[in-house]
Amino acid sequence: MTVRYAANGDASIAYETFGDAGKPLLLIMGLDFQMIWWPDGFCERLAEAGYHVARFDNRDTGLSTHYTSPTDDSPWRALLGGTKPVYSARDMIADGLAVMDANGWDSAHVMGGSMGAALAQGMALLHPARVRSLVCCMGAPADAGVLRTLRYLRFGIFKDFRKLPKEPDAAGLLAVYRAIASPGYPFPERWARETAELSHARSPRDPKTTQRHLAAGRALKLPPLSDITVPTLVVHGADDPLIRPRAGRDLAAAIPGAQYVEYPGMGHSLPEELWDDVIRRMP
Repeated sequence: MTVRYAANGDASIAYETFGDAGKPLLLIMGLDFQMIWWPDGFCERLAEAGYHVARFDNRDTGLSTHYTSPTDDSPWRALLGGTKPVYSARDMIADGLAVMDANGWDSAHVMGGSMGAALAQGMALLHPARVRSLVCCMGAPADAGVLRTLRYLRFGIFKDFRKLPKEPDAAGLLAVYRAIASPGYPFPERWARETAELSHARSPRDPKTTQRHLAAGRALKLPPLSDITVPTLVVHGADDPLIRPRAGRDLAAAIPGAQYVEYPGMGHSLPEELWDDVIRRMP
């Protein structure tokens, strides 16, 4: 797969495409994960379904531009809005628009996972002419305040996170993915291990990226979600160990006409067994 780069100000954004024709589809990855966690197989399945797919490394991850933090604040402090952002979520949204521009797309269907779902919502609200439809997976309402966001989280998983390896290596990435994976489906051991190893080889994880991404998200102020007018699909796992299904239900309820699907056994990942059904439902 050929990696290309799009420019957004001082940021260089790495991206890859699947298919050479069809409906443009931009995939936005979640907090602190590289674009390769959108599985090649899923991207290929989307291309077979008639999409021209682009996935990209969010800034501060993978082969895109990385940043540094002047202080070592905790992710919790960043989530609560106590950390000064190094960049903004508007910058991160503009990174996705830069990838669209690099592909010559005036507009695109947009699909986001986890934090990427919030960025996708922000793109639809701030740049409505650029978004044809919206798919939000494993996400929460992007306009939720701090207290509401905290109510959506399942805090038990953070105890599990504290038991995981502290080293930002492939084994640590694999352990994190295993902790959030879908309990009702077979764990994709080989793919997850190879992806964790490739992720570490592309760019070792900087633990401070988590706080920078969270600080950027907390600083974003958006219009109400009811302003989103494009066809929208909200996908959530009934057994998501990180974000309660109520987050997905509330998100779908806030967007006029949004379709909501909740899969039993799905966690904070999109199992291969569900790909075809999700693709079939996409607006």
